[in-house]
Amino acid sequence: MAGAIIENMSTRKLCIVGGILLVFQVIAFLVGGLIAPSPTTAVPYMSVKCIDVRKNHHKAKWLMPWGPNHCKKLKDFDEAVSRQIEANDIVFAVHIPLPSKEMSPWFQFMLFIMQLDIAFKMDNDLKENAEITLDVSLAYRDDMFDDWEEIAHAIEIRKLKCTFGSPKTVESEGRHYDCDFLPFMEIGSVAHKYYLINIRLPVNDRKGINVGIGEIKDIRLVGIHQNGGFTKVWFAMKTFLTPSILIIMVWYWRRITLMTRAPVLLEKVIFALGISMTFINIPVEWFSIGFDWTWMLLFGDIRQGIFYAMLLSFWIIFCGEHMMDQNERNRLSGYWKQVGPIAVGSFCLFIFDMCERGVQLKNPFYSIWTTEVGTELAMAFIIVAGICLCLYFLFLCFMVFQVFRNISGKQSSLPAMSKARRLHYEGLIFRFKFLMLITLACAAMTVIFFIVSQVTEGHWKWGDITIQVNSAFFTGIYGMWNLYVFALMFLYAPSHKNYGEDQSNGDLGVNSGEELQLTTTITHVDGPTEVYKLARKEAQE
Repeated sequence: MAGAIIENMSTRKLCIVGGILLVFQVIAFLVGGLIAPSPTTAVPYMSVKCIDVRKNHHKAKWLMPWGPNHCKKLKDFDEAVSRQIEANDIVFAVHIPLPSKEMSPWFQFMLFIMQLDIAFKMDNDLKENAEITLDVSLAYRDDMFDDWEEIAHAIEIRKLKCTFGSPKTVESEGRHYDCDFLPFMEIGSVAHKYYLINIRLPVNDRKGINVGIGEIKDIRLVGIHQNGGFTKVWFAMKTFLTPSILIIMVWYWRRITLMTRAPVLLEKVIFALGISMTFINIPVEWFSIGFDWTWMLLFGDIRQGIFYAMLLSFWIIFCGEHMMDQNERNRLSGYWKQVGPIAVGSFCLFIFDMCERGVQLKNPFYSIWTTEVGTELAMAFIIVAGICLCLYFLFLCFMVFQVFRNISGKQSSLPAMSKARRLHYEGLIFRFKFLMLITLACAAMTVIFFIVSQVTEGHWKWGDITIQVNSAFFTGIYGMWNLYVFALMFLYAPSHKNYGEDQSNGDLGVNSGEELQLTTTITHVDGPTEVYKLARKEAQE
């Protein structure tokens, strides 16, 4: 009777916890949809053509497109021809941000893409597979009257991919090519108020530099940065979730250490998953408000990579530990075939990220996709990672199939088992089906919200209420995986409650072989999990 009362309390507790987690999940989506603005903002910039006729050009002076010390400007290139100004004396200047505005550390990063306005001319046509050479410099200052301080200077080459929709005749002269956007610059912090970009297009007929690139009329940039309002909401979520996961981790590991046995593999993997989630949650981004940490984007990629690798490994080990009759359980070495592709794929993506964002720490204008060697190297890493991902999912699907096949076989023979053995398998079956259900739900929600965020305009408007879909996607999915890890540690934490004499081996009819089987999984007779207790109650009824 006492055991039934305790089991009813456990069932109610699971329902209460499930309801609370669902409420927090809804709140996570609403915080992004109703409170946070859109995650990013795109700002178009038109470069100003400045004249620099000094010797050695850009060695000591920065050219401002506007303001009290603005440069001497050109209206167009026809004016440059009439005034006999050479192409090497023209500088395209862009000031960030626009007049009467300031940048802020809350913007977190800046990403720029370039668009060239190229006109068709019979005597200056755009060659096939043409490349443009850019002499680019970036500077900053925090006061409108301070001198500019250089951040980076580089000579970059970009391939032009342009099409012309009209016949190349005299009548078509002046019409513009349709050119793809070019990657231009990425910075992992916005620590200063003002930035200045000076772009030169050096021409050298003898070396073939910037020859056959058509008649460039203008250079446009599009700057993308994170919205400050979204950053504050994101930081607040991280600050709230970090202690939440830490507390459940401490509680979970304390439950395990109080057991009379050593932790089993699945318990260790769940704890490691909690550590990787905490690694993502720790809001070190707060320091980026006061420090110029340009490596934060790379650091964020590494943190996410560690979590996803741990999550994929957990799913494999979770399935393997529920094989029930498999002899190789509770040993990490038994999963090297399945975990190996995860390690190889993660390493390939890490190398790719280091080749891209790692180099950008020194040269923000660098892009691995701008050269043939770089493109082939990047594609090789991505293809290898993709192959490893496919192998992983094949292994995972095969293991899930094996588990369900074992479940079908065990369910038919459950009535003939002893009470303890039957309860053991009931717990395994219930836990596996339950976790598979919430895992599929989390994966489905991630895919659905990603697709919705891509195909919608970024927000929905219902009357006077505006819902930011993209922000809801980020905060909701981030909160969902935190709740997933939280639920794992709660449901799989061993229990230390005493269920009376029914718990003894003699009353349950456990022989030595069955007792050994029970100790190889979390459903140990010394401490069943919350889910196992629920399954035990159902089996008793």
